[in-house]
Amino acid sequence: MTEETKVQANEQAAAESADTVDMNEVSTVKKGDIVTGTVVKVEDNQVYVDIGYKYDGVITARELSSVPLDNISDVVQLGQEVTCKVIGINDAKETLTLSKKQVEGEKAWDKMQEYLDNNETIEAKVVDVVKGGLVVDVGVRGFIPASMVERHFVEDFSDYKGRTLKLKVKEIDRPNNKLILSQKDVLEEQYQAQKQQIMERLNVGDVIEGTVQRLTQFGAFVDVGGVDGLVHISELSYQHVEKPSDVVKEGDKVKVKILKLDPANERISLSVKAAQPGPWEQAGGQFQIGDIIQGTVRRLVDFGAFVEVAPGVEGLVHVSQIAHRRIGTPHEVLKEGQQVNVKVLDINVGEKRISLSIKETEEAPEQPQRQERPERAPRQPKVDIPDAQSLNLTLGERFGDKLSKFK
Repeated sequence: MTEETKVQANEQAAAESADTVDMNEVSTVKKGDIVTGTVVKVEDNQVYVDIGYKYDGVITARELSSVPLDNISDVVQLGQEVTCKVIGINDAKETLTLSKKQVEGEKAWDKMQEYLDNNETIEAKVVDVVKGGLVVDVGVRGFIPASMVERHFVEDFSDYKGRTLKLKVKEIDRPNNKLILSQKDVLEEQYQAQKQQIMERLNVGDVIEGTVQRLTQFGAFVDVGGVDGLVHISELSYQHVEKPSDVVKEGDKVKVKILKLDPANERISLSVKAAQPGPWEQAGGQFQIGDIIQGTVRRLVDFGAFVEVAPGVEGLVHVSQIAHRRIGTPHEVLKEGQQVNVKVLDINVGEKRISLSIKETEEAPEQPQRQERPERAPRQPKVDIPDAQSLNLTLGERFGDKLSKFK
């Protein structure tokens, strides 16, 4: 026998010896033992495993995984080696019940505690979407509450099933089989790590593209390359905006201008309207002196009315230009929201000023005819009475007859 043949013979003998030991050990199998075997048959609701015992063991679908299964073949395949726990044995009926779930669960709990203690990240596949969150299989059933899935609000989680997520262990309650996980914590760590670097690359005045992430009553948060900036509701449009959803929706791509950077407080102020041509810039080529256009009365003041002639462009109709007749206040003729025709009297784009007139778009009313005055009687010619001096009369000559009475 050659040396090589001897080696092969020794290896075969050792293998047979090992098999004999395993068989002997398995022959005394009892409840609670951890055994290893090979899957020899896969059915719809259970699998058969050869552990070297006188009959095969059975793992039901419930004991295969800690989460409900759509298909057993997703977990085990024919010929696969599995480690199981003996949870029931009856030689009289030749039944051997095994659990793969319990073996994996015990190891998983220890592993989850280790991940929690070390703040490590794990990966897990979403196996189910339930009310309030997502279910993953990490050897035990893990639950991700809806509030811990993303950094932003998600209304519908139906498309998350089948996704593989990076998670942090948030809470472990082993006696109650409760494991809480979070993807939001992982995303938040990534966000904070990138935020400072990104902010250092941004400059006030830059016009960049972003994606609307979420809407609030006071504005919209826009992702500008990995960090979120706020577009206040007053910066969404040159027109008055009642609510942000009237202008944008989540997922919209928008151009924004950086108004302010505050790295210390990690804040970015953005503007959608400042990234667009202003209404006054457009008005310069849109309106000419003498044009008659339609507008909407927006405000009434004592000295006139402000009329919007284009989104974000208001002109003044002075009180003297409202009507052909004299009026005390604009309220006598106009009301807010009223549609009116106006004539452009003057325009100054640089100073954002347009002078308008309502009365010059209307024909002046005819003036009432004047009534003829009655003819006056001809004036009598004035007769000048000469005074005494002009007649060279002496006092005696003028009043002599009267003075003679006193003689």
